[in-house]
Amino acid sequence: MAILEHTLGIMLHPDSEWKAIRNERHSFMQVFISHVPFLALIPVLATYYGVTQVGWTIGGGEPVMLTTNSAMSLCAATYVALLASVYILGEFVNWMAKTYGVQDEAEQRHYEGTALAVYVSTPTFLAGIFMVYPDMWLNAIAMGLALAYSIYLVYEGIPILMNINKEQAFMYATSVVTVGLVLAVTVRIISVMIWGVGIGPEYVS
Repeated sequence: MAILEHTLGIMLHPDSEWKAIRNERHSFMQVFISHVPFLALIPVLATYYGVTQVGWTIGGGEPVMLTTNSAMSLCAATYVALLASVYILGEFVNWMAKTYGVQDEAEQRHYEGTALAVYVSTPTFLAGIFMVYPDMWLNAIAMGLALAYSIYLVYEGIPILMNINKEQAFMYATSVVTVGLVLAVTVRIISVMIWGVGIGPEYVS
């Protein structure tokens, strides 16, 4: 239930949910393992279904679909990239903590940085459900809205989780958003490269 409570709570009432997360005391592995592997399955499974059962059209032609084997390989690579990006973002949040005056013990900061990375990624993971219908514009709009809400969560969550004043929190959050956007672009580029290789004629059903 903890996964469901935080996932829904961070979307519906983020302020109180950030406070609840702050008051919990879990290890890094409990925070990361109990959330990210499951949430990351949403866009991956949706994409697998979309590219193998629905397909996408090019210039109004017949739908193009991938074979199950090629789609599985590409989705597996994407899954690993999603897990890695959340982990790296959490590590950056932890690393920047001292710079912005966070005074908590190192172990607790480690949890808080990971928690922030996990929960601000939640909207983008949930938006991945739209990949069941792999239309470029639909998914671009859904992901854009999700990304905007993730940025809002960063600015709301930093002062609560890290227990610092608004001025420091604003600069800290801006740094986190910058790193997050760089990671998002990097993962996107890598995904495009991987999928570009994997959708050659020999992989299309």
